[in-house]
Amino acid sequence: MNAPLPQLTVQDLAAFVAARPDAPPVLLDVREAWELQTARLDLPGVTTLHIPMGTLPARLHELPRSQPILGLCHHGARSLQCVAFLQRQGFDDVYNVAGGIDAWSREVDASVPRY
Repeated sequence: MNAPLPQLTVQDLAAFVAARPDAPPVLLDVREAWELQTARLDLPGVTTLHIPMGTLPARLHELPRSQPILGLCHHGARSLQCVAFLQRQGFDDVYNVAGGIDAWSREVDASVPRY
């Protein structure tokens, strides 16, 4: 039986980032370009990489192995699949942002548009 994939709630993101000043996480946004035009998540001190889910296998080389990776999508389902894929590719410091950008808008920052 496989262990559950690591997830962070949107409320935990700021503390997670603050706890890693020497290796700040990378936010891997796996949404499509049109979704980014609608809503973005900008976290201070965090680099965001936009790599749509369908292009992730071909773009693995763009991801750092020395920093934690936080997977983000609309509701957390696509990013969870991407986190599982990254683990199978040998990335061991990866986390899914549970609830995605929609949870961020509902629970943290209502100025981020919902769609």
